[in-house]
Amino acid sequence: MSQASSVSTVPDVPAQRFDVRPFAGTVGAEIVGLDLSRPLNDQDFARIHRAHLEHHVLVFRDQRISPEQQIAFSRRFGVLQIHVLKQFLLAGHPEILIVSNIIENGQNIGLGDAGKFWHSDLSYKELPSLGSMLHAQELPAEGGDTLFADQHKAWDSLPETLRKAVEGHSAAHSYTARYSETKFEGNWRPTLTPEQLAQVAEVVHPIVRTHPETGRKALFVSEGFTTRIVGLPEDESRQLLSELYTHSVRPEHIYRHQWQPRDLVFWDNRSLVHLAAGCPSHLRRKLYRTTIQGDAPF
Repeated sequence: MSQASSVSTVPDVPAQRFDVRPFAGTVGAEIVGLDLSRPLNDQDFARIHRAHLEHHVLVFRDQRISPEQQIAFSRRFGVLQIHVLKQFLLAGHPEILIVSNIIENGQNIGLGDAGKFWHSDLSYKELPSLGSMLHAQELPAEGGDTLFADQHKAWDSLPETLRKAVEGHSAAHSYTARYSETKFEGNWRPTLTPEQLAQVAEVVHPIVRTHPETGRKALFVSEGFTTRIVGLPEDESRQLLSELYTHSVRPEHIYRHQWQPRDLVFWDNRSLVHLAAGCPSHLRRKLYRTTIQGDAPF
């Protein structure tokens, strides 16, 4: 059943003319002609919702929207989740996490190394994310790409021996799995307080999850947050996870997004893992992220 709002939220709003243009590769589509600063009627919203389920990542071009408008659009898909790193939330808008490498007055204004390892957002929570929206505010002249890997395709193409090895098994996920590992020059992670650590206690989810809206199976492990396969010896768990990670991000599963000014990218964390490719530390990059709560994986 759809998690997106089925209640008419904006009655008597005229339809907008826009195109959904699938990318040539395995995943993703571009939404052209839609203005998210304008109210969206239920029919147009339903069309976007269907496209999101079909293509897993949608790129809305040239969106001149405010934080309030990004939050309002995100909320039509479900409850919004507040990130544990409260020091990087947008002032007055805690629903927005600032993703940025910019330093002002000696302090990072946002999370500079977000997405440094392949992951699905908030898989370390009992209710992981349905999806995330990232809106470009400032972009570097080079670098800064985001890669998305289709985990339905990863499951569909998984060798039979690996299928048999993982079916019915669960894995542990932890926010702190690789929290302090550096990957991007000039970025850092603040020390988590006891209160923050309590918010990100280890959770266990199925290795193969079923999408609650489409019924499709997908791999649900990642190098960023998955720590072990429950019930297996450590060496066997490590080897099996390594094979799954390698297979899950094969080139044929990946869409590489090269950001354009004011892009809003909306992806399905139940279907994809993603990775930030990084950019030179002296080039400014800032994006606003909202995150929509999903269901408990099954």
